[in-house]
Amino acid sequence: MSEDQQQNQQGEEKRQLTALEQLTRPAEEFVNDATVEVAWLSTAVRHMEAYYRLISSLKEPASLRLTPNDDLIYGAFREAFPELNVERLTEEAIKSAEGKWRRTDFSKQLFLTPLFLLPSTAKAKWRQFCNEMEDKVADFNFATLMRLNARLGYSEENSIVVPRAQFVAIEIARNRLGFNDNLPPPPPSEEGDN
Repeated sequence: MSEDQQQNQQGEEKRQLTALEQLTRPAEEFVNDATVEVAWLSTAVRHMEAYYRLISSLKEPASLRLTPNDDLIYGAFREAFPELNVERLTEEAIKSAEGKWRRTDFSKQLFLTPLFLLPSTAKAKWRQFCNEMEDKVADFNFATLMRLNARLGYSEENSIVVPRAQFVAIEIARNRLGFNDNLPPPPPSEEGDN
């Protein structure tokens, strides 16, 4: 191999990003690239499996710390969402009700207002909360799989994709309130290990 070819190869290697580096880049830089989606899915599934193994192995995970900032995150979460039932979530409580309409009475005239235009939608509140967690939760905006019902394991019906900051805040609350206590063990993995 000539010296020029070696330099070109080294330059190309430096330009290639690892999957983790790709996933931390701003979303605007990406289109629906299958390699990025596969890398995200692989990372999300590994995180999901590791987290569930951890919480299901502890009888009472109330003292489990997910970040060095758990107390601050929990306080901000409860201030922003004091009535949110973290034991059983719905997609509507987590995400905007885009595409749905609410009847609003302004001066005896009924208007149909799309919920996603209302300033208090769940999506807007969560976006603000997550942005405030940027310096408190590592990879705060990384898409993460979360269980809707805290008493059940991960499944297609019981899982939703949320930003990491949202996952961390809700799981801190679930741990502190005892909703992750005495979970059934995870099913054996395909490799046969637990």
